[in-house]
Amino acid sequence: MTQQRDPVPAPAALAPAPAATTRPEEPAPGRHRRRSYRDRLTAPLPGVRAVTRLAREAGALRPGTEARRDVPLLPCAPAPLPPAGPGVLALTWAGHASWILRIGGLTVLTDPVWSHRILGTPPRVTPVGVPWASLPPVDAVVISHNHYDHLDAPTLRRLPRTTPVLVPAGLGRWFRRRRFTRVHELDWWQGREIGGVTFDFVPAHHWSRRGLLDTCRTLWGGWVLTDPQGRKVHFAGDTGYGHWFTEIGRRHPGIDLTLMPIGAYAPRWWLRDVHCDPEEAVAACADLGARRMAPMHWATFLLSAEPVLEPVTRVRAAWARTGRPREDLWDLPVGGSRTL
Repeated sequence: MTQQRDPVPAPAALAPAPAATTRPEEPAPGRHRRRSYRDRLTAPLPGVRAVTRLAREAGALRPGTEARRDVPLLPCAPAPLPPAGPGVLALTWAGHASWILRIGGLTVLTDPVWSHRILGTPPRVTPVGVPWASLPPVDAVVISHNHYDHLDAPTLRRLPRTTPVLVPAGLGRWFRRRRFTRVHELDWWQGREIGGVTFDFVPAHHWSRRGLLDTCRTLWGGWVLTDPQGRKVHFAGDTGYGHWFTEIGRRHPGIDLTLMPIGAYAPRWWLRDVHCDPEEAVAACADLGARRMAPMHWATFLLSAEPVLEPVTRVRAAWARTGRPREDLWDLPVGGSRTL
């Protein structure tokens, strides 16, 4: 579908920051004016019958007392960030879908949520893996979609307004209203280059909403980051399982690492279309052709009904069944780091 886009405005005279460029073969990302992205849904959103069933099943989206008993056992080991020069690819899990990724000499945050509590959820059950004051200067931020546990206004207010932010189509206005001046708004399969690192926006099986009347008014997706040496990291954002993973792998062959959600999947009848379970996450990694996988989207906020340690137990078992090397499953604790 052809989309109407405004011309990209000329850059203002701002403090130095990594330059952003569009690859010559792609249209320049601009301000997207579509009223809806419902045509991008890969499954219908729940109807009245499903919502009624959820209301009848009191507590269906929160773990019960028995399921919460292992909260003290959740892996959490905050530690200083490892050194990372321009040729090093280093990864640190801050919790949920928030990562500190040092790639190509840049420090990139994914879906940064440093708040203790977000709208509509209980408070964090593990602390943020890296204190905000311990972060190096942030060179770019990528956002997967506008749900509150991925787009956290209090955290984003801590950033300089000159920080480059890469966001799904339709979400740029939210950032410009908050005076961010380097907003790169992308549709699926569009890309930008910042400081030698390429950021490609790719599909996901999810949806968007932030208020009562804005369902699917902005797009959702994941990101593939490629450093100057050709190493690739896929950040899945928030997603169910489906055909897009194979297509992402076809268009971006040789992914070195995928950051894949494994939690918030129960009850399955309610969440199957929008959240992978652990076995589906491992299957998605294979579909992508990714060499390694780092699980995320668990051990931070209790958003669904599964026992709190079940996601990591199941993902380890699913990975073992594939016969892939155990060291290629980067099941980090909150605050943990790995270097590629």
